[in-house]
Amino acid sequence: MIPLTIGTTVDAPNRSAVIDGSRFNRHTFWCGQSGSGKTYALGVVLEQLLLETELPIAVLDPNADFVRVSRTRDDATALEAERFAEFDIRVFHSSTREEPQLHARYIDLSVRSQAAVGRLDPIADEEEYNALLHLDKSPQHFVKQRFLDGLASSDDPAKQRLGMRIDNLEILEWPLWSFGGSSVVDTIDERPRVTVLDVGGFAHQAEPQAAALCVLEHLWERRMDRDPLLIVLDEAHNFCPPVPRTSVEAQLTEQLIQIAAEGRKFGLWLFLSTQRPTKIHPNVLSQCDNLGLMRMNSPRDLDEIGDVFGFVPQHLLEQSPTFRRGEALFAGAFSDEPQLVRIGRRLTVEGGSDLSVEPRAVEVA
Repeated sequence: MIPLTIGTTVDAPNRSAVIDGSRFNRHTFWCGQSGSGKTYALGVVLEQLLLETELPIAVLDPNADFVRVSRTRDDATALEAERFAEFDIRVFHSSTREEPQLHARYIDLSVRSQAAVGRLDPIADEEEYNALLHLDKSPQHFVKQRFLDGLASSDDPAKQRLGMRIDNLEILEWPLWSFGGSSVVDTIDERPRVTVLDVGGFAHQAEPQAAALCVLEHLWERRMDRDPLLIVLDEAHNFCPPVPRTSVEAQLTEQLIQIAAEGRKFGLWLFLSTQRPTKIHPNVLSQCDNLGLMRMNSPRDLDEIGDVFGFVPQHLLEQSPTFRRGEALFAGAFSDEPQLVRIGRRLTVEGGSDLSVEPRAVEVA
């Protein structure tokens, strides 16, 4: 067992609440409604994994909540600050102009995923899909304008139509793409202790999902390396909803279902965080063995959790609507028995927090 102290127990505030860090070699589901303290608590768990294990972590971060995970809070001890200063933490940005920016290579995507980005169906758009399948997309040839000009001047009508589609959808204008340059997957392959992908700043709706798809496909392609990685999906409903709405979302959901079903034996472990279990694809949710539950008022959502996580006593689930901010139920492989926890303090700076409502200024006559 690798003890992670994540707070104190609710029934005995002087007793530490501990979960087993060695059991994050299972998929984990983390949920709580808005205002429950879910993101703050997730940060506490990730910090303890950093301090007490050697497990590399990659965070897909839609709200820039973890972009400051390398910075300790003012109330952290000197020893805590020193420990965090030693960690290899890489943050890739899209929400600000800070460097390094988050980039991935379009040409690294599978043909199916390239087609999904271009909204191509292999049957309905068979000629354009086939042209995409046989294109030379090697890095030395993949210069944006030259690539489009080559398609437009081709003698093949299917290539001309493909080029027009790519141009009309402005796919190659996405800031995400590095073309033949470096990609965030190059850094992830080095397995720093933490890699944060700030995916929330992209203008196009599909870009965050395309970034995730680049990473997950690459990890799956390299799965036989058996190089462990905890993959944290904050706001996971943006990556694997029950009913995908777009071709990119469908491709991404399919990849996550595969990792959820088969990734454990290759060292690819998911940590899904969201507000409601019904917003996650059931084939992903059903593979989770660890549960962190914060305040949840919806009877439907609690019934869903009870069905999926049958090892959780019903009387504990029924207490969820009464949880105060920062209280959670932990159950599953990483907890010897279900426990109610008051989450401890963060050591690092939370990147995104609630904005306060300022009082109206009153002029004094």
